[in-house]
Amino acid sequence: MTGFSGDRDAGMRQCVYCGKHIRGNLRQCPHCREAQSEARGPSAAPTRAVSGGQFRSGLLLVLMSAVVQYFAGGYSSMALPPQFSSPVTTFFVPLLFVSGLGLTLYGVFLRVRA
Repeated sequence: MTGFSGDRDAGMRQCVYCGKHIRGNLRQCPHCREAQSEARGPSAAPTRAVSGGQFRSGLLLVLMSAVVQYFAGGYSSMALPPQFSSPVTTFFVPLLFVSGLGLTLYGVFLRVRA
């Protein structure tokens, strides 16, 4: 018996740069000499941050649709070309508003569910 455990690869890991197997406690690969970063699992994000992000993104889209409507609808002193403002006010602004409203309601739903 040589003193090793039954599993030979128990203390081994793979180099992230060259792919060769190295010992798990090494900070630098002996083959390619690259520093090894410690692999950490993803941290669990709270669900409130996710729902708050959806809610804020939706409100931002609603605000952006109001700003685009203000400038493209002719309410400001800035004059846009007619071939630009007609499709924007007809299709883009309502689509932006409805998607923002949907994202806001989805954020509210996630917050109520949590």
